[in-house]
Amino acid sequence: MDVSFALWVLTVVVLCALIAIDFFFGRKPHEVSLKEAGTWTVIWIVLACLFGVGLLVFSGGQPASEFFAGYVTEKSLSVDNLFVFVLIMTKFAVPVEFQARVLLVGVLIALVLRAIFIALGAALIANFSWVFYIFGAFLIWTAWKLIVEARSQQEDDEWEENRFLKSVERRFPATDGYRGTKLVVREGGRRLITPMLIVMLAIGTTDILFALDSIPAIFGLTEDAYIVFTANAFALMGLRQLYFLIGGLLKKLVHLSYGLSVILGFIGVKLVLHALHESGVHVPEISIAVSLAVICGVLAVTTVTSLYASRRAREAAER
Repeated sequence: MDVSFALWVLTVVVLCALIAIDFFFGRKPHEVSLKEAGTWTVIWIVLACLFGVGLLVFSGGQPASEFFAGYVTEKSLSVDNLFVFVLIMTKFAVPVEFQARVLLVGVLIALVLRAIFIALGAALIANFSWVFYIFGAFLIWTAWKLIVEARSQQEDDEWEENRFLKSVERRFPATDGYRGTKLVVREGGRRLITPMLIVMLAIGTTDILFALDSIPAIFGLTEDAYIVFTANAFALMGLRQLYFLIGGLLKKLVHLSYGLSVILGFIGVKLVLHALHESGVHVPEISIAVSLAVICGVLAVTTVTSLYASRRAREAAER
């Protein structure tokens, strides 16, 4: 897909405008209701679908299929992020009325970091075709790791701060509590950072770990950097509302890790086959239509089996 510089600029401007609108409606600290979260979740999904339809009309079926496959994949992987977001919110005891602001800024940081990752990934793919072997092997290894962790049934009930955050807290003195939505305050003649700033950095920088598997995964579906970026953008920008909408359902998605492992493993195999094909080896390649069908099918089955297993476990506990 040939994307002009003007279209890149227009896309970024429109995305920034949408983010500004989202920020305007959520500028006042408040507890997000299910109605508000549901409304905005639908709005972001509809906008993503409209963008995909636009690709279909102006660029054809292939780019549109790649976008939808990438969007669904990134959206499903982002749901797994929410588990960690819950742990971060709990660790820093973020007041309910401030959580929406934390997530908004944290997601913006994540989006910028992912844009950098996407640019690096696109440059690598454009110059070194063998990188597909690395991406494919990494996704297959990640899929196996998810299965092992799921079978061990060991869930982390704590979130450990990364080295960056520990360094920030050591170098910059912080207040002993929140100061509204302020990030930096001056007290006692000293400039202090607040827990609000730290938790925003935690949300944003933690996403780097998730990008390590999500970016290779979407490059396994499309090599078009424009589609990779927009799919990530739409998936991430609706993440804040999704947090409040399905927060109570997260614990019921007991088979999510299995589903994600199947998806990542499938895309990993697809990448390896593509790499072999690029190297001149005559192997079958998996079409984007098959990829989209497999991804949606796995997510549907995972959701149904998760809800069924959760209901059985609840009924057994009530006996």
